[in-house]
Amino acid sequence: MASLMLKPLLAQDKTVSHSHAYDKGSKRAWIAIMGGLIGAFMAILDIQITNSSLKAIQGGLGATVEEGSWVSTSYLVAEMIAIPLSGWLSKVFDVRRYGILNVGLFILASILCSLSWDLNAMIAFRAMQGFFGGALIPLAFRLILDNLPINKRSVGMALFGVTVTFAPSIGPTLGGWLTEQFNWAYLFYINVPPGLIAIAMLAYGLPKRPGAWSEFKKGDFSGIVTMAIGMGCLEVVLEEGNRQGWFDSDLIRHLTIIAIINISLFVYLQLKKPMPLVNLRLLAKRDFFLSSLIYFILGLALFATIYMVPMYLAQVQQYNPLEIGKVLMWMGFPQLLLLPLMPKLMEKIDSRYLVGFGFVMFALSFYANSHMSADFSGDQMIISMLIRAVSQPFMIVPLSVLATQYLKVEENDSASSLLNVIRNLGGAFGIALVATLIDNLTRMHLSLIKETVPAVSVQAANYLQQTTLMLQAAGSNEVTAFDQSQRLLLLTMQQQASIQAYNDMFFILTGIVLCAVVLVLSMRKAN
Repeated sequence: MASLMLKPLLAQDKTVSHSHAYDKGSKRAWIAIMGGLIGAFMAILDIQITNSSLKAIQGGLGATVEEGSWVSTSYLVAEMIAIPLSGWLSKVFDVRRYGILNVGLFILASILCSLSWDLNAMIAFRAMQGFFGGALIPLAFRLILDNLPINKRSVGMALFGVTVTFAPSIGPTLGGWLTEQFNWAYLFYINVPPGLIAIAMLAYGLPKRPGAWSEFKKGDFSGIVTMAIGMGCLEVVLEEGNRQGWFDSDLIRHLTIIAIINISLFVYLQLKKPMPLVNLRLLAKRDFFLSSLIYFILGLALFATIYMVPMYLAQVQQYNPLEIGKVLMWMGFPQLLLLPLMPKLMEKIDSRYLVGFGFVMFALSFYANSHMSADFSGDQMIISMLIRAVSQPFMIVPLSVLATQYLKVEENDSASSLLNVIRNLGGAFGIALVATLIDNLTRMHLSLIKETVPAVSVQAANYLQQTTLMLQAAGSNEVTAFDQSQRLLLLTMQQQASIQAYNDMFFILTGIVLCAVVLVLSMRKAN
């Protein structure tokens, strides 16, 4: 009789202890968060990992440089579409099932990318990879908000900061090394082991719950369609605009019109519906709106750096991918030393001041690169890269807490989607801005340099004479040597014009980043 009475009590105790295993801040909760962070790390890494190896991929698939650019663009377009869908789909499938499914399909897409037989197959599989990878970024952010108590959230955000800043910093380094040591297919094979680990951690760390299939019927399908078309077209415009000559291209003009119409419809529909795909009403909250603007500037500055520094080293200093990666890694690894300190600093110092300090340091790193000369190469860039490395934990970790501190639990999924979309949009705008201004500024400076040549004709004549004599001594005849010396003078002028354009661009970015300092000091103090 006693044993019969004890059975329901023991079963109840087992249920209670089982539920406690998934409490906020529990061991299992942390394992789930780490699994989500590994998934987000892979997704962000794959944005940059192919950039340093595009020539090898183009050669392997028989593609031109312009065609090869779609290897990156297709990933980014699909990722941008996936991020806003993540909140709704995680409700339909359940967070555990949705996370495991996306990691598994991301691994499959990665393997298919490595097996691509032509450019069309690569673009299709990269889009597939970007779609499933894009879902993992807001998922990791949401897991931190949902599975950690507020007093531990800063630790989770510090770890999320690693994924956001460290992954793109080491992407070109890792990509260049894998391509040189093995071949470009290993850029995608590398996702398999961490992906399997992430699946195991999500499966163990998150409780099994039934999917809310009824939510699928309630889906905001008009919002999904307008968002996908609008955001997809906008991403293509920003990624391909400079290569296509912006509005001189029929493609860019048409896609811009489609993007404006669909994004306007999306915003209108989201504000009218009681259960929207993404809760844009969060932007009416002052602190969240200010945080969104700061996230945009953060994305712009981060992606502009990752894009501009390799371009400078390749164009001006003739660095190969591995040499470029060795410079960029100085922006990555030092962060690992600082990120664990951020939660303690946030307990003692107002988070607004920490974020402001981070943006001031980031601006200083840009300003340090605004006075470059022909001798300014990778070794000279290390100091500015270290300053950027120091600044990023101060920006990202406290800002994540400031952005979400006044939100309700049910607003977490929309907040995660919005902040990640806005950061990625800032990145796309940053790359488009840099690509366009560098081209225009280079042409402007080259024109100015050509105008000054007559004024310094004596120095130019001396340069041509000395170079011609050197080339004659090397075996060229007089006419050939003079032609070669003229080409060398033009190359020198082009190099100087490029350097001055990069100096101007770094100075412009200094001003843009300082705007974030004003915005963050306008926010309310963290609780």
